[in-house]
Amino acid sequence: MAHIAGIELPRDKRVVIGLTYIYGIGRSLSEAILTKAGIDESKRVKDLSTEEEKSIRDIITNDYVVEGSLRTQRTMDIKRLMEIGCYRGQRHKRGLPVRGQRTHTNARTRKGPKPGGIRKKK
Repeated sequence: MAHIAGIELPRDKRVVIGLTYIYGIGRSLSEAILTKAGIDESKRVKDLSTEEEKSIRDIITNDYVVEGSLRTQRTMDIKRLMEIGCYRGQRHKRGLPVRGQRTHTNARTRKGPKPGGIRKKK
């Protein structure tokens, strides 16, 4: 049972994929961590020894920002943009796309459902 950064990794998956369950670690970062720790990528999580698990845990805690602290950092960055009133901050406040996407059509994910959109039949 590998427990890293407050997350229980799935036992039957490969370690490369299992590490991606941690918020802030993707596939490439997972591969870099395993290379640094000297662990084979094809190894399963259930086959990890306690020393290998400890080395992965140490690398992640010392070198990377993950999980709760990363979420907090991202939230604070967005709040800062909103407080200084820059264009991106204004888009965040209004709930509109931030990175230049069109809003005339196709912004439903960010804007939410249309007002007065689909009605229920009586």
